[in-house]
Order: sequence, then structure tokens, then C-alpha cells
Amino acid sequence: MRGHSAVRRVALVALVAIAGSCAGPGPTTAPPSGESTPASPSGGSSSATPAVPASLAASDRLNLATVRASLGTAASGLDAPLWVTSAHDGLGRLFIAEQGGRVRVLRDGSLLPAPYLDLADRVTAGGERGLLGLAFAPGFGTGGENRLYVHYSGPSGATTIAELRAAPGADTMDVATERILLVEPQPYPNHNGGWIGFDHTGMLLVGLGDGGSAGDPENRASRLDTILGKVIRLDVLGGPSGALQYGIPADNPFVAQSGARPEILHYGLRNPYRASVDPATGTLWIGDVGQNLWEEVDAAPGTARGLDFGWRRWEGRHCYQPATGCDPAGVTMPVAEYGHGAGCSVIGGVVYRGNAIPALRGAYLCSDYCSGTLWAIDASSDAHQAPVTLLETGRSISSIGTDEAGEVYLTDIAHGELLKLVPAG
Repeated sequence: MRGHSAVRRVALVALVAIAGSCAGPGPTTAPPSGESTPASPSGGSSSATPAVPASLAASDRLNLATVRASLGTAASGLDAPLWVTSAHDGLGRLFIAEQGGRVRVLRDGSLLPAPYLDLADRVTAGGERGLLGLAFAPGFGTGGENRLYVHYSGPSGATTIAELRAAPGADTMDVATERILLVEPQPYPNHNGGWIGFDHTGMLLVGLGDGGSAGDPENRASRLDTILGKVIRLDVLGGPSGALQYGIPADNPFVAQSGARPEILHYGLRNPYRASVDPATGTLWIGDVGQNLWEEVDAAPGTARGLDFGWRRWEGRHCYQPATGCDPAGVTMPVAEYGHGAGCSVIGGVVYRGNAIPALRGAYLCSDYCSGTLWAIDASSDAHQAPVTLLETGRSISSIGTDEAGEVYLTDIAHGELLKLVPAG
């Protein structure tokens, strides 16, 4: 998450401590970071940078300006919720990851008192660390499939990817089933990424930040000898391969390149804290948290391999290092961006495929942790778009996910709430 001012950091600590209803120490702050002063939750500006380039027009394929939506509270009393997802097992449950290491279950509109999973004894929580994401294997709950994958900060702060197994339909999971798949040391406590999910081919994708500090000082995002600053792609359903605890998909782009990590799918990312795969098209959507001036949304077709999203040469569609004259050759530019007059840490979201708000179908939704604005763009367009504002939530949004029906939920880390996007009026 973005580096907060001291006042905002203290305020958020207080909010999390008040909102959290669970025992044990609470986290110290919220997700992904950059190094500039953030905008306030009320939408106040920290920079004179415009929200979007004035020359860009909203998409004419979807009439997003006519969409009317609001937020309702689906659950409260959560302790720093960072993630929401569904198992897609037909049972209608939602699973909410709390930063401190627990996963809660919302079933039939009620938050179950006992956690589904408790990893608190092995999770380092606070700042940008914690239990950052989870993903159920495709077909979970059918044909004997019972695997869940988690992305968390281990005891030393290292990125840890692990597999656990559950009895399908059960409302608790045995932590003793954990099998560690990957441990990646983190040189700094920020820019650790956090997203995890499956692509349309059944491969596990993981988003990792550039390792931290400011400006990617070791240029990790562009280097292929490290998985930091990347989206990696693993074959976890096919079992271990050689000395690895996972397989390497044969169509990964750098499998045969000497000196390159074969796990890499895409590179040149600063902090892909939240991403998603559109179930209708297979497109990977990435919210990549910016440095000083620009937040960006990137898109990669499901068949794309080895895309370079440009960090640290580019921040959004603007030069970062060097400050002028940066080379656009080979760089996949963002499909949308906004400046720090509108927020400070993009929260990548999802393509809306639900039925409750028909006018919104086919729109990609994203938000910002600092401003709480909820935006939409046309997911079917390849053009560079200006995000269209749907809501000014005033919330500290930390993730956006969907239920089995494709309806959208958001987590508010500061107030300990799960929110649902619903039609207005």
C-alpha cells in the first residue's frame, strides 16, 4: 500500500483496533504502498496532478455514466479484512481473509463465529504484510477436489505460497494440511504484492511486487533472474516437478531462456497488489500501485505471454526513470490510469458479470485505498480509457471480489466491514 502520513497511519490503527472483534493483536496499517502523501478518504487532493488526462473520453460501448449503484453492508465486526472470494462450490458462501491470518465465512448472510482457517501463528501481519490472498482450486467441492491456496507473509516477512486441503462443504479447515510450495525472501517490508488466483487454463497466478523501498533501486521488476515485480504462473494441480513443489507450465514464456526464472508470466510491475481473471474472456486485469504520481490498470489477454508493463522506466504512461525520453518499445501500456489528485493506491478489481445491475455488465471495476472512489471502464475496449466514477464511497477499500453469481463485494479494512455493490434506488 502507499506510505501513509503519520496522522493517517495513527488514525487507521485506531479504526482497525476499534472495528476488530477478534482476539489478538491487530495489524498496524493497510495494503500497498508508494512514497507520496496520500489523498484523504473524503477525496481531498494531495497533488495538483489531474485525475485523468483531459483529452480522454469515456467509453461509448457502455453507457457507464447512467449506471446507478450503491453499497450495502454485508458483514461487520471483521478484523482488518483484506480479501473476499467464493469457493464456487454451489454453497453460496463468501470467504474473507483478515490481515492477521484468519479466514472468516459468511453463510446465509451471517458471519460464522469460528474461522474457516487460522494461520495467525505463522503470518507476519502489519503494514503491507499479512494474509494477503487466497484462491480455491477450480472445481473445488466436486470430484474430490479440496485444495485451497494462500498467499501470506511468513515469520521473516518472506512471501509464502501454500496449499491446504479441506473437507468440501465444511466450515473449518485443518491448518495441519498445509504444504509450503514457495518461499521468496523480501528485501523490504513494502511492495510485497498479494494477489493470487487461477487462470482459465487451471494454472495458479501470483502477483509479487518489486521488493520494496522507493523507485525499485535494484531494478528487480525488469530483471528476469528474480520473480519480484512479476506475475508468476505455476502448475500446482499437476504436482511437484523435480526439486520444485510445483510444476512449470510448458508454455510459460521464459522456460528455455538461460538466467531467467521459468515461473515468470509477465514482468515490469511495481506492486500488483490486486488483480483478477475475467471468467468470460480469460483476460488478466492488474491494478499496479504507482510511485509518486500515477496509478495504473493493466490488461493481458489470457493467451499473452511475457508482457513487459514497463516499471521502473514508466509509471503509468509517463516516464519515471529516466524522467524524460524513456523508450516505449516493447512496453505494454496501461489501459487506464489516474493521478494522485484522485487517490494514491489503486485497488484492482473485477469485470462485472452479475445480473443485479444489468447496465454494468462488461465493465471492469477498480477502486483506490485512499480516496475510496469506485471507478469503471469498458472491459471490451482495447483503447486507453478514462475511468468513470461510479461511487465516492468514503471507505478504505482493500479488495474487490465476487460471489458465485458474479455480484461484487468490497472489503473496508478500516471499518472491518464487507460491502456489497447493489442497484441504487
